[in-house]
Amino acid sequence: GFADWRLTVDGMVARPAAFSLDDLKRLPSRTQITHQACEEGWSFIAEWTGVPLSSVLNLAGVGPLAKFAVFFPFDDSWDSLDLPDAFHPQTLLAYGLNGKDLPTPHGAPLRLRVARQLGYKSVKYLSRITVTDTLKDIGKGLGSASPEEGYSWFAGI
Repeated sequence: GFADWRLTVDGMVARPAAFSLDDLKRLPSRTQITHQACEEGWSFIAEWTGVPLSSVLNLAGVGPLAKFAVFFPFDDSWDSLDLPDAFHPQTLLAYGLNGKDLPTPHGAPLRLRVARQLGYKSVKYLSRITVTDTLKDIGKGLGSASPEEGYSWFAGI
């Protein structure tokens, strides 16, 4: 269902918002076939459908001093992107996988999909995006929960 689910966008934005899944599906979408590489050595290729993250950030009106977008799922994990990666054309808020609705094991109702970085940057089960100028006051200030476990923040491939 996810009828009551909302993606909150807040922080250094002109127009804080809460988007339903239907709201996001009404925005212009993109489908791309990309490789998902895991830091643990496995990978797969899939077709992802969603709204470019840049579209949602533009609707919210990112402030001129902002530097990062921080992604919070339903659980305690979190991650972030610098704004150039957040606005990259391949960075999606994905709600579809291989021509169907995104299944729960892959992060339904919505996941971040960052094709140019390792899989842990593609946060599943999104509930909130906060735009900020610093990451020092979030978690341990490392930009993500992943560096707290020994992984790199950038995770580029």
